[in-house]
Amino acid sequence: MVRSAVIKGAALLSLLGAAAAGAQAPQAYPSKLLRIVTAATGSANDWGSRVLAQELTAALGQQVIVENRGGLSMEYVAKAPADGYTILGYGSAAWLTQFLRDGVTWDAARDFIPVSLAMSSPNILVVHPSLPVKSTRELIALAKARPGELNYAAGTIGAAPHLASELFNAMAGTNIVRVAYKGTGPSVIALLGGEVHLMIAGLGSVAPHMKSGRLRALAVTSAKPSALAPELPTIASVLPGYESTSVLGIFVPAKTPAAIVTRLQQEIARAVHKPEVKEVLFNAGVDANGSTSEEFAAYVKNETLRMGKVIRDANIRE
Repeated sequence: MVRSAVIKGAALLSLLGAAAAGAQAPQAYPSKLLRIVTAATGSANDWGSRVLAQELTAALGQQVIVENRGGLSMEYVAKAPADGYTILGYGSAAWLTQFLRDGVTWDAARDFIPVSLAMSSPNILVVHPSLPVKSTRELIALAKARPGELNYAAGTIGAAPHLASELFNAMAGTNIVRVAYKGTGPSVIALLGGEVHLMIAGLGSVAPHMKSGRLRALAVTSAKPSALAPELPTIASVLPGYESTSVLGIFVPAKTPAAIVTRLQQEIARAVHKPEVKEVLFNAGVDANGSTSEEFAAYVKNETLRMGKVIRDANIRE
């Protein structure tokens, strides 16, 4: 009788232990909807995030949606649970905003884990055809001969066209003056109309005007020649070390488990390198990257130091 009770008690304890272990065991990831939080609707970050969301939905077996929170995206994701279900899809603003304004509540190095540099796009240095230059070297010579007289168009403070132009000034020793516009579209229109002399802009926004001859392209801003604009030399061929590309990086909140970071990185890399996806990206003037987490972390660290100095030296503030 006693032995029977002991056996029953042991069996009950065994069942309770198994139930407890089951309750503590993590669910397979992912087991519910995922969100990529990104910039405003219609932005390059939004477009790239939507391409990724579609591919990741199929790869992960769970719906991946895009949530547009604009400049609040970083703060929102930094405070989200570190469970892999809230993902940040953003460009350089994620790590450079801290240099542009006071009161930034997040720190990219502290609050995020870099998952992958998913996509990148070189910018193009274009001038109005009336400007008597046909190369980067000639532009630098003219700008030095006429300090403060040449101007460039740029939209959002701290966005790629703005910082790429200030990096050019810093490395070339020129004083080409910024003329502010409300976004890339108005900037391109101003350049086409001859209101400004030049601009560094995304390939997609200026390619039609390059082909028509309404704008003259001088160079690409990538470190190496780009297959997206194979006929153009790099600015780096004249200013060694010059590089300024627009990127879409993927982050998750700090303390997200390493296994989840690895899974997301692998699926992103597979997605962007699918032939049909690469074709979509290429036609939009975008390169597929899909870097490792470690490669992206090194990139963010380098760009934070390099471009942070440019922002401080030029006293750029939002």
